[in-house]
Amino acid sequence: MFSFQQCLWCLTNNICSDYPVSYVIPPSSVCKLSQARWGVCWLNFEALIIAIAVLCGALLLAIAVCCCCCCCKRRRSTSVDREDEQFARRREEIRQRADERRAERKTKHDEIRKKYGLITDSDHPYSKFENE
Repeated sequence: MFSFQQCLWCLTNNICSDYPVSYVIPPSSVCKLSQARWGVCWLNFEALIIAIAVLCGALLLAIAVCCCCCCCKRRRSTSVDREDEQFARRREEIRQRADERRAERKTKHDEIRKKYGLITDSDHPYSKFENE
């Protein structure tokens, strides 16, 4: 009796022979590929090779899709990060310009208040006296 892995069933002559372990696919001198079965009578070598090829192709395709998705995501996140940095830089510049304009307006307003005596400084000689 042969074990499951070592048996090569050939439908042409209906014999179960030792599997030629030196070959992955049995040579045609032992049995034609379309007539060869591995271990059990229903497992056709051609179908097995096609099934393994399809599974390997699907696996490689899935890996390629995952790699492409990861690369695109990384590219998108890099561009989004770059845009965020530019936006933050522009926002900071706008804030600095607004602060500068605010300081300029304050100095102009203070000059006008000084000119018309509206500053309530205690060291200003013309400040109003209030009754206490």
